Amino acid sequence: MAETFDHNPQVWTAGRLREVLAALPEDTPIHIGVADGPGDFEGYGEYVLVDAEPVELDIEGDEDGAGGPGAPRVQFTLFADATAGVYHLDLD
Repeated sequence: MAETFDHNPQVWTAGRLREVLAALPEDTPIHIGVADGPGDFEGYGEYVLVDAEPVELDIEGDEDGAGGPGAPRVQFTLFADATAGVYHLDLD
């Protein structure tokens, strides 16, 4: 049987993000390190923040949103893309 472990990362809030960003100059690019696996940042992939917006989740069996039973759940999502550079076209 394969070994398993519970992965329970501390998810940041908007307030915590604001606090960290407060001291940065306005034109500072935001880079995002994406873990190679749960909690494994040793071989992380580097991305840049390209967008942020509220996203409505429509997941069957998901909890009801703040609007009450049957209301969609909305979460604020940061979107990342590969860093600037020259890449081979993905023809798949």
